[in-house]
Amino acid sequence: MNIRGDIGHKAYEYQEYGPKPCKCQQLKKAFRYRPSFRTQERDHTGEKPYACKECGKTFISHSSIQRHMIMHSGDGPYKCKFCGKAFHCLSLYLIHERTHTGEKPYECKQCGKSFSYSAALQIHKRTHTGEKPYECQECGKAFHSPRCCRRHEMIHMGEKSYQCKECGKAFTCPHYVRRHERTHSGKKPYECKQCGKALSSLTSFQTHVRMHSGERPYECKICGKGFCSANSFQRHEKTHSGDKPYKCRQCGKAFIHSSSLRYHERTHTGEKPYECKQCGKSFRSASHLRLHGRTHTGEKPYECKECGKAFRSMKNLQSHERTQTHIRIHSGERPYKCKICGKGFYCPKSFQRHEKTHTGEKLYECKETL
Repeated sequence: MNIRGDIGHKAYEYQEYGPKPCKCQQLKKAFRYRPSFRTQERDHTGEKPYACKECGKTFISHSSIQRHMIMHSGDGPYKCKFCGKAFHCLSLYLIHERTHTGEKPYECKQCGKSFSYSAALQIHKRTHTGEKPYECQECGKAFHSPRCCRRHEMIHMGEKSYQCKECGKAFTCPHYVRRHERTHSGKKPYECKQCGKALSSLTSFQTHVRMHSGERPYECKICGKGFCSANSFQRHEKTHSGDKPYKCRQCGKAFIHSSSLRYHERTHTGEKPYECKQCGKSFRSASHLRLHGRTHTGEKPYECKECGKAFRSMKNLQSHERTQTHIRIHSGERPYKCKICGKGFYCPKSFQRHEKTHTGEKLYECKETL
């Protein structure tokens, strides 16, 4: 029997049936072939030993760099009609073409968000299930995707290979440096069709659009609160654990998030690194600068669904909504009526709470008495 066969595997690597001898320690996943095992290991360590001589891009496997080289040579059988880029296989060509057409055929059944390729959908699904299979070997922190895990591990290593050409600031990944460079160029390629606001990153744009639509696809399983962005959702999740790992060295106050600690430390140092280009006023945080910026632009993205009045901040909208409820208490007006029993309510939250008494839904479960 010819063990190598026609597929080019080395004898010691090839096993058609039987056990999978190579096991990844991080995911506990087994592989039949040693090259697959090595590639998986590099996926965790971030090692990319194959560099492209044309553009310098690095890859974790030999097959990946071979596929990439076809794009430079233009020899691939599948050529993009929009930009002329060549591909060796149909699937890669179709995925690439979607960057031009904007087609997103893979839809999340839970929140309706669409993606250009299936792998992105699989990673997104984990934001709903809470599954985090990729763990940092240094501190044990878990992540939804291998890319996020590698990016985090670079923080421990202190490795910042990507530098801004304008100011020299270094970053752990190319995505961060590209986003940072837009602060110099002022480039904001994503424009909201509803209010005309332009944003520098796709993530910010998607979160902004949800402020108009009211869509909150990320829901906390513990308290049911919904969020516009994955980042806000993840920050909120930590409030339930009670864990505050970030401690101020000056006063001992502890925080859930590292960003909260950094902001707090500025109350000691007096540092205000965020400056308004229009009037020169400085702020401790980027969010305060953004809020201040609206006093110049007149932008009011938070709108009351009751009366249509718009506000610069969510805090002001919430304050307004409380006032509306207060007025109804005195006037006796109860616009929210239950269809089952006819009971009226001053505000939508009380009404929604009441509806659950009919359905029998109980979102909050005591872990002590289980």
